[in-house]
Amino acid sequence: MNVHTIPVTTHGRYLVEAPASDAPRGWLFAFHGYSEHATVQMARLRAMPGADDWVCVSVQALHRFYRGTRQAVAASWMTSEDRDLAIRDNIAYVDAVIERIVTEWPVDGGALVFAGFSQGVAMAFRAACASVRPVAAVIALGGDVPPELDADALRHIGHVFYGRGDHDEWYSADQFAADQECVRRAGVDLTTCRLDDDHAWTAGFSDAVGHFLQGLASPRH
Repeated sequence: MNVHTIPVTTHGRYLVEAPASDAPRGWLFAFHGYSEHATVQMARLRAMPGADDWVCVSVQALHRFYRGTRQAVAASWMTSEDRDLAIRDNIAYVDAVIERIVTEWPVDGGALVFAGFSQGVAMAFRAACASVRPVAAVIALGGDVPPELDADALRHIGHVFYGRGDHDEWYSADQFAADQECVRRAGVDLTTCRLDDDHAWTAGFSDAVGHFLQGLASPRH
């Protein structure tokens, strides 16, 4: 039996929260974890201090399914099957979202930031490294740097804000240490955040992200 693949057109969903500020700081694109929904990640963004200063965008993964017996819709970024093709599809999808957002919500000199939780961390790093625009920061919690991204790719990022819960059973302390070293070897500015929690994006992490973004420098050019 021969296995074949074929490209098709599909539709992705993303949520946008307009900034309340007349002078927004930039665009904040966020990626949820496995079996979550874009509304969950948007709520996390909106909980951070200073959220009104950003164009907040929560991008939902393309692969939807029903979760549990209540048939709640959830989504996943990818599986191990046809992994490389899924990565290409996801990057093309996110690039299209970015282009539409920056056109519809122009911000002169605005910072471009990507944030991810769990499975969404890899997507945040991939989107940042593939961006044709300067990337001010990647915010990551509970997920690893994708293995295909080398130091040259990571140097496209201005700053990484990396978090982990001390009781996280899905993202180990050893992996967290290895990912920090990967970022440092690329010469990228790194800030770490340890939480007394498990595998969860908490209100405390939203607070920490908000304070980090308030002091974020302009993106590298």
